[in-house]
Amino acid sequence: MADTATPAQAGTGETRRDFLYLAAGAMGAVGAASVAWPLIDTMNPSAEVLALASTEVDISPIEVGQRITVTWRGNPVFIDHRTADQIQAAESVSLDDLPDPQADDARVEKPEWLVVIGVCTHLGCVPLGQKPGQSRGEFGGWFCPCHGSHYDTSGRIRKGPAPLNLPVPPYEFTGDTTIVIG
Repeated sequence: MADTATPAQAGTGETRRDFLYLAAGAMGAVGAASVAWPLIDTMNPSAEVLALASTEVDISPIEVGQRITVTWRGNPVFIDHRTADQIQAAESVSLDDLPDPQADDARVEKPEWLVVIGVCTHLGCVPLGQKPGQSRGEFGGWFCPCHGSHYDTSGRIRKGPAPLNLPVPPYEFTGDTTIVIG
């Protein structure tokens, strides 16, 4: 039998069937992408989660010697506007006297501001010492009455069963009166 291809088709090697295969494949890829994209997009964090990722705090109304508590990722964060005496007491401690040795200047960006996560490292209690009149322990920082852990004015463990210092969250000063935690 003779070849039934038209002269235009015979020279290029393409047929109508090849075009239909390519068009169907392209439409299938577009369809698969349009189904997959919403599924992949649901894996992004929600607005509520993104809002908890960082906390911006205006520290301008905090007086010297005053402490406030803010929430970041569901944990209390203690912000302490330390006095000159508190800073001097924290800097004068010998690292040999600390169960978890850490210098004060390694825990703060600015000496007058201490920012720590307010959760005792022993069993997860919230230590006292944030409000006026509460016990600040033997070292003037925080006191966890549950098991007797005492922290100093730099949030370092000084006495009691807690194995570690109060953790310092990631934070930065974005201005003279603003801290962003997280």
